[in-house]
Amino acid sequence: MTAKLLHTLPSDLDQARLPRHVAVIMDGNGRWARQKGLPRIIGHRQGVDALKDLLRCCKDWGIKALTAYAFSTENWGRPTEEVDFLMILFERILRRELAEMCREGVRITFVGDLASLPTSLQAEIKESMAATVNNQSIHFTVAINYGSRHEIIKVCRQLAQAVQIGEIKLEQIDEALFQQHLYTSGEIDPDFLIRTSGEMRLSNFLLWQIAYTEIYFTPTLWPDFDRSEFHQALLDYQGRDRRFGKA
Repeated sequence: MTAKLLHTLPSDLDQARLPRHVAVIMDGNGRWARQKGLPRIIGHRQGVDALKDLLRCCKDWGIKALTAYAFSTENWGRPTEEVDFLMILFERILRRELAEMCREGVRITFVGDLASLPTSLQAEIKESMAATVNNQSIHFTVAINYGSRHEIIKVCRQLAQAVQIGEIKLEQIDEALFQQHLYTSGEIDPDFLIRTSGEMRLSNFLLWQIAYTEIYFTPTLWPDFDRSEFHQALLDYQGRDRRFGKA
């Protein structure tokens, strides 16, 4: 297939009915590697390539926001060697890809408990967000050391403290105010969430934000989730009737 065709929205997709914001739970890197008799770290590297291609695909096809679940608060329980590798991998990716993200107009944001990450990774995150803050082609959000329950508790504590010191009144707390204190404040909620590898759970990801998000589960392992798979997922999305609780 030519590069031009790869960049063109497939003819059976309706541009007007594409999701504005896609979120992905990238599951299956380890299983992909195990099936091929390879170390888990190779699966993670392949997973990075799959994510880069999806980001480019979203940009090419006119989807304005992509959020990826890169590392959860629970992932610290994995073997130390694997966690250390992932932290180094995140740093290397940011260092290597920053110039291209700037050329492509990608704005990158990180959400989660970033203060608990290695200092060197925090520095790369800060630099990449500052360098891309004015880019407008696509908003790429990376959830790292992220847990939705932790996020919600954090907001509750912030609002409780604000009430306690008299900054706001209890009756002023509503959905809009609550949302302003989330990590994702200012971003539209995902229209479409994709989880790969056949697992059918949310794994503590964006629990507030996906209240009315369409969810798509696929048995495909994340490193194998390519543009063809994404195309099929979008066809499924466009076949749904989004009523948001209405008849």
